[in-house]
Amino acid sequence: MKIGIIGAGNIGGALTRRLTALGHDVSVANSRGPETLADLAAETGATPVLFTEAARGAEVVVVTIPQGKVASLPKGLLDDAAEGVAVIDTGNYYPRGRDGRIDEIENGVTESRWVSDQLGHPVVKVFNGIYSQHLQDKGVPKGTEGRIALPVAGDDEAAKAKVLRLVEELGFDAYDAGSIDESWRQQPATPSYGADASLETLPELLAKASPVRTPEFTA
Repeated sequence: MKIGIIGAGNIGGALTRRLTALGHDVSVANSRGPETLADLAAETGATPVLFTEAARGAEVVVVTIPQGKVASLPKGLLDDAAEGVAVIDTGNYYPRGRDGRIDEIENGVTESRWVSDQLGHPVVKVFNGIYSQHLQDKGVPKGTEGRIALPVAGDDEAAKAKVLRLVEELGFDAYDAGSIDESWRQQPATPSYGADASLETLPELLAKASPVRTPEFTA
């Protein structure tokens, strides 16, 4: 598939490496410009582009930038994406020391619902609760003992199905975790966050989550 990655930090870099290795056509952008991505491009074969070009023709677009920066992304960012594009949100809200206060999230809107509202497009939440090095190194064939399961939440069923398949291709068990408004179950400080849970244990961890934000993740 043609995949655009907006953000080349830890998760964006890991996905660029893994997706190019699987043969996907990856374009990657960061806030500092394509010339700063020369090393990543040389390593992976990905195409470094401007933010405004990352989604062009893409069947999947990954938004993997700090939550507080999402509202400043260029308008019409997805206008040139392929029809039926699946937009992945990997982000987490860290109000203390990074993102600052986002009133809607503080008032109960899920993190990815807020991202969807900023982009004007449905998103699928995944990859937000796994360490980047684990994302890069711990994908294994289906059926392998100890295979990590990842929750995938979204409202657009066609887009979610595409993302579920992509997660499996990356070497993880994909678990349908419901709608975007249920995605608080995989936000920071919930039991599944960073747990590297198996497909057998992940549903139980998601069920134990509380929608009440803990103090360290509250502005």
